[in-house]
Amino acid sequence: MKTLATIVLMTTVAASDALATAQYPDRIIYDGKEYSLHTNPMESYFEKHPDKRPTGETRSTALWRGYVATFEVKDKSLVLKDIKIQVSTKTGDGQHDLTWKSVKDTLIPEGQVLQINWFTGILVLPYGELVRYVHMGYGSTYSNYILLEIKSGKLTGERKLDHKQYDLFREKQFQAFKKTAAYNKHVAELKKHGDSQEFIDSFLRRFVVNYTSEFLDEEEPTPKNNSGVKK
Repeated sequence: MKTLATIVLMTTVAASDALATAQYPDRIIYDGKEYSLHTNPMESYFEKHPDKRPTGETRSTALWRGYVATFEVKDKSLVLKDIKIQVSTKTGDGQHDLTWKSVKDTLIPEGQVLQINWFTGILVLPYGELVRYVHMGYGSTYSNYILLEIKSGKLTGERKLDHKQYDLFREKQFQAFKKTAAYNKHVAELKKHGDSQEFIDSFLRRFVVNYTSEFLDEEEPTPKNNSGVKK
């Protein structure tokens, strides 16, 4: 089990969203609009299929995973729309510029769709004004958020929140998480490395969206739209 410090510094997928440098986000198209995505669904895929991980010519501290994926929610399913890497191209004056190159066809045949059916978790879509900048992973705060609950690649829930409501959601989510066996397991493992209960709770509270795979704060009834998706 990694120490919390290692998790904070190294993990970008649903386990944690905190790299030491603010990260270039993936993208997602939802309801016809494109958003930044503060979750990286492809990482769990590349952990199981390391030979398929795209390798660019460059890798910066702002893009440790080495690629930017674009997803789309289509017919309530999460699919991969594109995946790009940065490559260096020589300019006429002998200098080099970084450009983006699509490598989607190296993962799936042209014209086919890769459904992200291995992913279960909560996608975080920030948008609007930057309220507070944090030079770490996806730690910055934005004025608004869309949260999408995904189960085996299928959209099962949605929340639209401003940043204050998002903070309240995370607190409620954390309090519900504390009642689960998963919380007890994480605490027991992290205590082996000498982390205090106070520090562990502070960390899990902050990153609870990445440690939980569904909306747990069901204290109030959750309305549904006509399609049956929870709002």
